[in-house]
Amino acid sequence: MGERGGHLNYREIFSELSNRGRWGADDQRGTLNYITPAKVKEALSLVRSGRVVSIGRDLDTVSGPSNPRPVVHYLLYAAHHAEATMDFVGIAPHGLSVTHLDAVGHVYFEGEMYNGRQAAEEVDRSGMRFGSIEAMAEGVVTRGVFLDVASALGVDYLEPTATIGPAELEAAEEYWGVEAESGDAVLVRSGRMVHEAQDDPPEPGRRAGLDIDAIRWLHRREVAVYGGDCIERMPSPYPGLELPLHSLGLAGMGLALLDWPDTEALRAVCSAEGRAEFVLMMSPLRLKGGTGSAVNPLCIF
Repeated sequence: MGERGGHLNYREIFSELSNRGRWGADDQRGTLNYITPAKVKEALSLVRSGRVVSIGRDLDTVSGPSNPRPVVHYLLYAAHHAEATMDFVGIAPHGLSVTHLDAVGHVYFEGEMYNGRQAAEEVDRSGMRFGSIEAMAEGVVTRGVFLDVASALGVDYLEPTATIGPAELEAAEEYWGVEAESGDAVLVRSGRMVHEAQDDPPEPGRRAGLDIDAIRWLHRREVAVYGGDCIERMPSPYPGLELPLHSLGLAGMGLALLDWPDTEALRAVCSAEGRAEFVLMMSPLRLKGGTGSAVNPLCIF
């Protein structure tokens, strides 16, 4: 499906994956609609040990290849005998450094935003009038599922040229004995953080990631949130479609995307707890018209 003469037809694939109108013409929550009150109650029943782990990465104030727009942090008042100390923090959340949640309107497909809106009509210098991070202000509380693709394939990390498809995702399900279900948050590990810690780290712009069939898999499973140390493959193997997971996922599905959580911290706790399902909680800043927000997701076991 979606192929003509051996070439992918991106518009057909976009239509196949589109959730336009599924939750109403004015919906801005996208796949978070899969997280019903019953799903929240089910997720909270998973808490057994009470162990909590943060999977947000430390905010980095130092510029580097993966962090061209570092966080700005400085003290506003710090006298030696002050009664209080205050500070200022400036964050550009998008990119390869900050753990952040994308608004569904963050990325377009041929000028089209989630739910059929046109970016030219909904976005200007003052912000987004539709599909902004405000729609996620109530946050996320749902079942999290950890899919450790690297371990399932028997490697410390995937090579930057590796592609993750349904077979790799399902191998990771089998590895931990879990299965992604409707309303879940799926967190995928490729081992990228391990690779970056090597003496000869990979180039920032070359990354293993999901292919289009994996995006279809997320759609079929009715996944509410996708996150991981890998997003789409970079550079894109699809000519003319630079960011397939963002373009098809955000603009088409309204998929909640959690970019760059600390999957190594999560792996350690999953191993200690002996399970790969937990409660995921996170909430963005209430930024009017914002395209995304830095977050500090918590996993509770």
